[in-house]
Amino acid sequence: MISRAFHAFDQDAFLRDALDGYELLDLMPRGWEIAHALRRHLPGDYEAAVAVLIDSVGPKLDGTEKFGMSCFLYLPHTCFVAEYGLDHFEISMWAQYELTQRFSAEFSIRPFLERHPEATLARLKTWASDPSPHVRRLVSEGTRPRLPWAPRLREFQKDPRPVLALLEILKDDKELYVRRSVANNLNDIGKDHPSLLVETARRWMADAPNERRWLVHHALRSAVKRGEPSALAVMGFGEDAKVSVSGSNITPNRVVMGGAVTIAFDMTNTASQQQRALVDFRIHFIKANGKSRPKVFKLKIVNLKPRETVRLSKTISLAELTTRKHYPGTHQVDVVINGSIRVMGKFELAHD
Repeated sequence: MISRAFHAFDQDAFLRDALDGYELLDLMPRGWEIAHALRRHLPGDYEAAVAVLIDSVGPKLDGTEKFGMSCFLYLPHTCFVAEYGLDHFEISMWAQYELTQRFSAEFSIRPFLERHPEATLARLKTWASDPSPHVRRLVSEGTRPRLPWAPRLREFQKDPRPVLALLEILKDDKELYVRRSVANNLNDIGKDHPSLLVETARRWMADAPNERRWLVHHALRSAVKRGEPSALAVMGFGEDAKVSVSGSNITPNRVVMGGAVTIAFDMTNTASQQQRALVDFRIHFIKANGKSRPKVFKLKIVNLKPRETVRLSKTISLAELTTRKHYPGTHQVDVVINGSIRVMGKFELAHD
C-alpha cells in the first residue's frame, strides 16, 4: 500500500528492518516496532512522511460494529503520529482525523492532550459535532482517563471537568457506538471521583430518554459493583430489599481448575407489596499471595410480586483467562441484593 503512494519505498529493506525480533513482541509493541521502521524508510520530513501514510490508506470503516482485527493494520500509522508528530500539530490532527475513520486514534490523541491540551480539547470540541461517528467516538474514547492499553491521563484524573464538557455534547448522540464510549469514559471518571459520577448521573437522568438512561446505567456499573449506595440510589435500588434467600446450592462443591461452578438460590419477597431488586453475586477469588479478593458477577434485575419466590442461577467458568488467573483454595460466594451482601456458601478449587 505504501509503495503505491511512495515509489521510492524499499519494501525489502523495510521488511528486514521491521521483522527483526518481531515474532517475540506482543500486539502493541508490534505496532510501535513497525512505526519505528517506517520512520527509517519513509521521507525524512515528517509532513511528507505522514502525507505518504495517509495517501496509502484504504476506504473508511463501513458501519460501527463487528470490525474484527483487520483494522489494526493502521495501528502503526497511529503510533507513527504519536511518536513523531507532536511538533506538527495541524498535520497530525488531520492524520488522526483520517485514521480514526479506519481504525481508531484513541491511543495517538493522548500525547497531544498532554503536550497541547488547550488546542487539542478545542479540536475535539469541534469534532464532537462531526458527521462521522468514528470521529465523534474519538472525542470520548481518546479522553478516557483510564483507557485500557494506554497510559493514564493524570491531569484528567485530577480534574475531569474538561472531559465532562465534551461528554455533555455527546450524551445523546444518535449512535450507540458513541454513547457506549461516553458511558465508559464516565465510568472511568467515577473511579477517581465517585461523587462527581453520581452528580452527573442524577443530572442526566432528569427527563432522560431511554437511550440516555441506558448510558447512565452502563456508566454506573463499576460503582454498583462496588456497592456504592448513592450509585444504587440513582438506579432506584437505594433501599434494602425485603427479601429472604434460601435453598442455596453451589455445585460441585469441589471444582477442578478449568471446570465450572453453578450457583443457585431461591429469593422470596417477604413484603406485602411488589419489589424490584438488583441481584448480583460475588466470588472471593484466591490470589497468588493466598489472600482473597471479591469479583462481582452481574445476575439480573428481578420484579417480585408480594410473597413471590424465584429461583436464580448462573454458571461461572473457571478456565484460565488473560484477565483472571485462578489459584487453589476455598472460595466464598456471596449474594448481593441492592448492594447488601449476604454470605451464601463456598466451594473448593483444586488442581485435580
